[in-house]
Parts: sequence; structure tokens; C-alpha cells
Amino acid sequence: MNSVRDAATADTNAAPTTVVLAGRVFVPPGDLETFIAEARTVYPVAAANPGNVLMSFSVEDAAAGIVTVLEKWTSQEALDRHVATPVVTALLTKWGPRIRNEVQRFDVLDPSGPGGQEQPGGALPPAMQMIQLLGGFQLAQALYVMAKLDIATRLDDGPRTVADLAAASGAQPEPLGRLIRSLATVGVFRHLPDGTVETTPLGATLSANRPDSARAAALYWMETHYLPFSDLLHNVRTGETAANHYYGEPFFDWIVKKPELVELQTSTMANVTGGLRAGMFDDYRLPAGAVVADIGGANGSVLVRFLAKEPDRRGIVFDLPEVVPGARRHIEEQGLADRVDVVAGDFFESVPPADVYVLAYVLHDWDDEKCRRILGSIEAAAKPGARLVIVEGLVPAGDEPHLTKMIDLIMLAMGGGKERSADEFEQLLSSAGFTLDRIVPTPTPFSFIEATVRP
Repeated sequence: MNSVRDAATADTNAAPTTVVLAGRVFVPPGDLETFIAEARTVYPVAAANPGNVLMSFSVEDAAAGIVTVLEKWTSQEALDRHVATPVVTALLTKWGPRIRNEVQRFDVLDPSGPGGQEQPGGALPPAMQMIQLLGGFQLAQALYVMAKLDIATRLDDGPRTVADLAAASGAQPEPLGRLIRSLATVGVFRHLPDGTVETTPLGATLSANRPDSARAAALYWMETHYLPFSDLLHNVRTGETAANHYYGEPFFDWIVKKPELVELQTSTMANVTGGLRAGMFDDYRLPAGAVVADIGGANGSVLVRFLAKEPDRRGIVFDLPEVVPGARRHIEEQGLADRVDVVAGDFFESVPPADVYVLAYVLHDWDDEKCRRILGSIEAAAKPGARLVIVEGLVPAGDEPHLTKMIDLIMLAMGGGKERSADEFEQLLSSAGFTLDRIVPTPTPFSFIEATVRP
């Protein structure tokens, strides 16, 4: 872990940055439980540091002792203060000699500075930084090609030549090599002296075999979202969503007619939220209640996490008829078919009765009026005093970076929904007959928002 300390304290020549530490550490499997328990003692230390945006230690592979680390800081100074605290110093000193790590540091440079001059620390002038932002479409398409050809999966067993990868994936060596070369500059691939290439820890997330795989997201977003985003200007000028204008109908109406995309959507939501929510369920327990209904529950992965440590509760996964076959398979694979019912329906019309309702990553898909219809269905089915747990990100005030502020672009363009602040959730719940009880933050971008059906 000493190299984690080195990465955290690297000299950035005073360039203002947002600092991200991301990667994996390898712990002797017999020490894994102790390491995780001690590593997570830094959560409250980080939370007390106003410069901390995100802090997460999550087990990726218990048998192999692999832990995923993700930290985000608003400045180098904030990270320095964190590293200097007694708790973090003791952790680094104890575990440094005992583990191997692949944690990498990434600096997002502040674009402020004299125009036309190269900035401190090697940052590009603002105009060139803007050109890089405008060229983002190139990287998105290149990453999609890597995912579609399954290049990262083919590198799971070790480095290979570009010619070998091309032959295995049905591609031409020369253009494939050029894409790999371009993506190597942003840390996705690495060229080795013997002429082979390998994935970095970042690039490996495009492998289909990884528990934190982002491959499904690459396929889903590029095959369903990329082209509709070309109508974003129409969206802003008229208020009609880009997806509705591009597809000629609401996005969810369009996608349910394509079973292969519904399955891809379910996998994407499970993978994306699974990686982002690592560690968020560890210390949280649902409000009391015998039956828990996951409304709009997709494949039931959130309900599975909730019920895993509570064998006395029963569950319901409720979603559209086109979605429930995937949910039924997942519940059976998890060995919970005797405790969880999978029910098809439309949450705008009605939902099953339950003691506790869960809406995980659902309300952000819809505008306030449609959210009130969903909440109205729950209120109609529930008894007074029934509890509701909403799992969503909360938009913070100000200009600080936060995942919700980028996801909000997808909500705007694709479904007409929105990311909300804590105040907006309180107003929405109150208008639908619920009382906001509390908001439980987690070491992830998401929070648990608890509410009660008013008498």
C-alpha cells in the first residue's frame, strides 16, 4: 500500500485538480475480512473532510483477496490532509508491506488559467481542453468497438498480438491496432516490449467476465442512446425528449418491443449500479416489515442484496411483463425462488400489497407528474404506516462534480426524467401523500431515502 501513499502524494506542480484514485489491491485471502473492516474505518475520516467526494472499498473477489478501491477528492490538499490523519497513516503503515496494489491516480485538471498558454503541470490551454471534450464521441465509439468485438475478454488470459486479436474477433489488424493505440493514450490498453498488448485495470472492466464489467453499458448506451443524443438541441428548444423525437415514440415504449435490448438494459443497470453502489448495502437495514416489494425491480438484484442477510423476510419483484422472465431466472439462480415472488404489471396502474416498498433507481426516469402516479399506486396498495425506501443519487448544490449531474443528461434526453436534490424529493413525496423520515448517506454516490405513507 506504500505505492498508494506515493500515488496520493504525487507532485502535481501545484496545478488545481480533482484527484481520483482507482484500482485494485490484492490482500492475502485469510486477511481479507480484517483488511476490509480496518479499511472502512476511514469512511468517517473521509466524510469529515470537506474535500472528499467519494470513498469506497469493496470486495471484488473474496477467494482471490481482490478489493476494489475508489476515491475522489476535490483537490490535492484535501487528499494530503486525509493521508496525514492518524487513522489513515496507521492503515498504510500496517498493510503496506502485506498487500500488492494496482491503484492508479488520475488528475482532472482545472481549465482555469491564462488562455493560449500551457498551464502548470502540463495542462493544455483551455481551447485545447475544449477540443478534447468535443472529441469525446471518438472515444465513445472506439470503446464500443472494443466491447462489441470483445477484445478485453480475449485478453483475460494474458497479452496477445493485435493480429491474433483481429483473427479471433473477425476484424482487420491495421484499423484494430490503430484503435488500440488511441485507447492506450487514455489508459485502456498497454503495449508491451514483445509486441503484444494487454488491458490495464481500467480496460479490463470491458471484459464480460469481470464482476464489475462495464461491457453491457458500452453496448447498451451506444446501441440505444448514442443516436438519439444527436437530437439534444431539439430537446432543449422544444421540451420534447431527444429519444421521443428520434424514435418517434417514448423510449421505454420503443425498447420493450426489442427483447434483446430489454435483456441488455437489465444487464447494464445491474452492472452499472452494481459497481457504483459497492459497499452501500453493508451497514444498511430496511425498515421493519415482513414483505418487501421491489417496484420496477428489473432482475431483482437490489432485492437480493436486501434479503441476503434477512432470511425471515419475503420479497416481491415487480416489473413489466417483458422484464420479469429475466428477473425470474436471476431469482432462481440466487436460490431465492421460495422466498421471492416475481409479478408482472405496470406501476402506473397498480402494485402488489407489501409492508416495505423499494424504488431503486426508478423515480429519476420520470417527471414529477409520472412519479406521483407511481407513488399513488403504492399509496393505494399500502396500509397507513407502510414504509418506502427510495434508492437514488441526490444532486448537491453548487458546481462540485457529482455523478448525478452527468446522469441528469441521460434523464433529460432519453426519458424526460430528472435527478433530484434532497429538497426536491421532500416536496415530491409530500405532494404524493408520504412523509420523508430520513436520508441515509452511503460511501457511494447513492443514498437511502426513507418515507412513510401518511394516515
